[in-house]
Amino acid sequence: MGFIDEIKAKAKTSKKTIVLPETEDIRTYEAAEAVLKEGTANLILIGSEEEIAKNKGSFDITGATIVDPATYEKTDAYIAKLVELRQKKGMTEEQARELLLTNYLYYGVMMVKMKDADGMVSGACHSTADTLRPCLQILKTKPGTKLVSAFFIMVVPDCDMGADGTFVFADCGLEQNPDPEKLAAIALSSA
Repeated sequence: MGFIDEIKAKAKTSKKTIVLPETEDIRTYEAAEAVLKEGTANLILIGSEEEIAKNKGSFDITGATIVDPATYEKTDAYIAKLVELRQKKGMTEEQARELLLTNYLYYGVMMVKMKDADGMVSGACHSTADTLRPCLQILKTKPGTKLVSAFFIMVVPDCDMGADGTFVFADCGLEQNPDPEKLAAIALSSA
């Protein structure tokens, strides 16, 4: 069994709920259809029923939960929590309401913060900075984490290098000019 197949098998045995906030991007629906067909996660799509029906094209997203921030019963609790978390930065209820009703990335992160979802996938049509900003503001980093970095996994078929053709590439894109200590921290977090 290949590395990706192992991940999918683990995902099926411990199904998590993942928020997909980028419902303006057709790739979100293509991915949602594949995930739902494979049964690897429960999905939440953020947006109105009308928006999603218009944007999904012919992709079958049956089984996904649609959450409309304008009408969802937990939106007021998300607003109150966001104000609590960001009030030292001057966040008001009006600002929190505007942010959560218009920026689905923030809404998705609040769903994770309030334990209504286990994770969020974003970055298809938003920059890394726009994707990470709500995460860093609301979820924060693990205590003791010195810097934020990213990594990606590449699987190369029929390759005798790496771990059966599987490689981890750490990304210094967030830390533009890392010194040796920061490079070491990136390597440790990737490992």
